[in-house]
Amino acid sequence: MRLKKGDTVIVRSGKYKGRSGKITAIHPELNKVTVEGINVVKRHYKPSRVHPQGTILEIAKPIWVSKVAIVDSSTKKASKIGYQFTKEGNKVRYLKSSGRGIK
Repeated sequence: MRLKKGDTVIVRSGKYKGRSGKITAIHPELNKVTVEGINVVKRHYKPSRVHPQGTILEIAKPIWVSKVAIVDSSTKKASKIGYQFTKEGNKVRYLKSSGRGIK
């Protein structure tokens, strides 16, 4: 999976199309990513020792990785990710639209 935790991505299709956020978790076995502020659902908890009154929490659920693309910080548009080798022989990610390296 070419996306990493902390990357800023934009949603390309679905209910949240056009919205962006940072990746908070990656699930390669499910081919999904969790993005902050995207696909947030309310989870109701019954009273228990942890939550004596019961509570309602908002939780971000994962979405398919095919629905998101990394954002190019200079153009603010979606881009694809590629890999290059530096002169030192290190493998680094880069944006195919601009050719710039990704930290």
